[in-house]
Amino acid sequence: MKIENAFRAGLIGSLGVGLGILLMTAIGSLATILTYIGVAFFLALGLDPAVNWLVRKSLPRWGAILAVVLVFLGVVAGIIFTLVPMVIDQIAEFVKTFPAFLQQFTTQPWVVSVSGQFGSLIDLKSLTAQVSKFVSDPTQIGSVAGGVLKIGEGILAGITGIIVVIILTLFFTASLQTIKDTAYSLVPASKRDTFAALSEQITGGVGKYIIGQIELALLNGVLAAIMITVAGGKAALMFGFIAFLLALIPLIGTVLSAVIVSLGQLILVNPTVALISIIYFLVYMQIEAYVLSPKIMTKAVAIPGSIVVIAALAGGTLMGILGALVAIPIAASIVLIVKQIVVPAQNKV
Repeated sequence: MKIENAFRAGLIGSLGVGLGILLMTAIGSLATILTYIGVAFFLALGLDPAVNWLVRKSLPRWGAILAVVLVFLGVVAGIIFTLVPMVIDQIAEFVKTFPAFLQQFTTQPWVVSVSGQFGSLIDLKSLTAQVSKFVSDPTQIGSVAGGVLKIGEGILAGITGIIVVIILTLFFTASLQTIKDTAYSLVPASKRDTFAALSEQITGGVGKYIIGQIELALLNGVLAAIMITVAGGKAALMFGFIAFLLALIPLIGTVLSAVIVSLGQLILVNPTVALISIIYFLVYMQIEAYVLSPKIMTKAVAIPGSIVVIAALAGGTLMGILGALVAIPIAASIVLIVKQIVVPAQNKV
């Protein structure tokens, strides 16, 4: 009898482990879809404050949702049909002139100076010659074509993902209140009001955080493009767009954009423009950290700076860029729950 029970327990345990592995495998396979859903839901939370603001201005909710959706689609269409073609043109121009640029690269004064001082460590002329030989070697066409094909597949997957995210964002924006009401109805009536109030604070804070992060990233991209243009740099729109995308990453986004923009101007133009870029980003990062971020983010996520850093690092390690984006509002939600639920419960006599 004991052997039978042991066998049964082992069988049930094995089935449980197998089911767990199956579920983890399924989640891993659906990682991309879950990422799309997460991004779309967070964007919908970012649009929800605008909907609520229009509702407070005596506009019917369906009209507020329609207005926000139309503005959102207009912004997306404007980016696709105006900014993206210009960025693509600058990238194409860079690729077209790359061979001639590569030949002239070693004759620039700063390159000659660096080669003279550090020629024993880095042979820039030899390195440039190898790159030029690789580009002009017909035997490398296959590998280059394969790489281009993979890039094309990645671009196609990215476009598909953007379309899916936009569609899901529109759906979540239109039905967000219904989703909330359904979630509230699953909570016992005795705790429903408290749960609803806390959820509204959390979702409102998340929405404000997303809007604030987009505002900071947009400001970073626009100012970077203006700085490059004024300093006499090249590909201002392309690098401004890169700065905007990177600035969406909390904490390290502005640093990454500073490194990429400065290196790009160093290679494309000269050390003077690169130095101007470095000085600009150093000044901008101080203004962003001590002036812009406190004013924009304090109303959204009122949590200590140490928790912001830890949350962003942990989220980035676990889930990459998306994890870094969502980790801060999740941390703010946990802090809010602790303050309003856990601490009062512990203080009850």
